[in-house]
Amino acid sequence: MIARLTGMLDDFGPDWAVIDVGGVGYLVHCSARTLDALGPRGERVTVHTEMQVSENDMRLIGFASAAEREWFRLLTAVQGVGSKMALAVLSALQVEELQRACAGGDAAMVARAQGVGPKLAGRIVNELRDKAGLLAGNAGAVSMAAPAGSAGSDAVSALQNLGFKPNVATEAVARALEEQGEGAALNDLIRVALKRASG
Repeated sequence: MIARLTGMLDDFGPDWAVIDVGGVGYLVHCSARTLDALGPRGERVTVHTEMQVSENDMRLIGFASAAEREWFRLLTAVQGVGSKMALAVLSALQVEELQRACAGGDAAMVARAQGVGPKLAGRIVNELRDKAGLLAGNAGAVSMAAPAGSAGSDAVSALQNLGFKPNVATEAVARALEEQGEGAALNDLIRVALKRASG
């Protein structure tokens, strides 16, 4: 699975970008906020990615931050929310705004996203309320242990992909960082964090 791409921004459109990595152009579907964060053509960029595979389609979704990717995963777990709808929500709201809306039960804020009606917005808020509170409670630990784009944040994401809960993954990576030091390689961090999370 492709978890991250770093390369040159070759081209982009309303909801996509092409990132040239070693001469291979990856088509990445993105929210408007991620596209804004990428900058002009020719710039070196890094995006966190999520691969989606269905019977008749395979697409790579790109995010400016690991937090945005995490919220995309949460949103697409809600019944009736596909990848396009999730990207519409992430285009309309910053991650912090979405977190506040879900934690506070503010369906009207979520309904600002294009194509999201009041009923679906209510379902999103109701289903993600507890998870929004959990993420908010761990936000400080995540930011201390793993700044966005760092090996630490990638290690947290890797553990979550393996099925560990966000708080468990964050704590394990924080302990691994203490042992390995800030300059630790990603593979080493994941290896040590896996031992801590499973122990």
